[in-house]
Amino acid sequence: MRENRGVPPIDVQDVEPSNDQPTVGDADDGTGQGNSAEANGPQGERDQSDSAQGDSAEGASGGHRRDDALALPDAVCAAAVGLALEAVVEVAAPGEVGEHTGVVAEGERLVTHWFACLARGYQDWRWAVTLARAPRARAATVCEVVLLPSPEAILAPAWVPWSDRIAPGDLGSTDVLPYRADDPDLEQGYEPTGEEDSDELALWELGLGRVRVLSPQGRRAAAERWYLGDHGPSAESAVLASATCAGCGYFMPMAGALRRAFGVCANEWSPSDGSVVSLDHGCGAHSETDIERALPEPLPLPVLDETGAEAVVVPRRSDLVAGSEPVVGSDPVVGSEPVGEAVSEPEGDPASS
Repeated sequence: MRENRGVPPIDVQDVEPSNDQPTVGDADDGTGQGNSAEANGPQGERDQSDSAQGDSAEGASGGHRRDDALALPDAVCAAAVGLALEAVVEVAAPGEVGEHTGVVAEGERLVTHWFACLARGYQDWRWAVTLARAPRARAATVCEVVLLPSPEAILAPAWVPWSDRIAPGDLGSTDVLPYRADDPDLEQGYEPTGEEDSDELALWELGLGRVRVLSPQGRRAAAERWYLGDHGPSAESAVLASATCAGCGYFMPMAGALRRAFGVCANEWSPSDGSVVSLDHGCGAHSETDIERALPEPLPLPVLDETGAEAVVVPRRSDLVAGSEPVVGSDPVVGSEPVGEAVSEPEGDPASS
């Protein structure tokens, strides 16, 4: 208490004696003589010194004896391993109790016996059986039997309430959120006062005719979420866009304090259609931008190749009507007219002719 200077004293023992006031030993006992060692002379000083040493030794020895009693388990309770085993077998299922692993002193005549747990799914868990012995009793009794995890045991994660587990985007079309009376993003709305002008201004022009309205904290949180989201200036479409939403004809500014930074996109061709966008957002569907139209490349003039011809064998019309296959080796026909037969050259020496 003396080290904590900021806490005022709340007990008589916390008040430090001043140098001007006499101590308990120097106080007058009503007879005119003090109860100090100086009143009795050197003999009184020796008597008080011996008494103080005796009290100190007795207190020290008594403290050590108490610490030793707490450190060492009670002999009767520590030896009652069979009693602890019977107690844990009655509670556990067959085959779930292992060997005795140790005993720990919990207090004076109070010990805990540990048994290994063999149940599936409870690795590194232990059975704890607490035994106690009444003063001057010769037998121990069972206090409780519990299954406790060791520091190496596998534990389930800490339970989190449903209201804290749910995150934005988890709500389905048929889900309903619980009512939050202490929502920090909302504050008390405007209550009609009966004055027509004031109520009309607050209810209709300012839109405050609700039980609760958005608080400054709620507006700030919404603005940060929208600006840093997919419809802010850091989105991929905004980075690649050649113009921002501030100059787009499809941009509809919002009302209220957020008008200077946000609006709603009304372009059905934009990926942000129907969403809140920032003024410096952008996309490829801007009303005032256009693509670079490439000029068509001129094509060369068509070329008609009349220098050569290729013979095509076509079956005769009579063969098609009769349904017979064309005769191999028959005269070839080009188009609808037959091609003339080749003239054979006479045999003999070409030189003699």
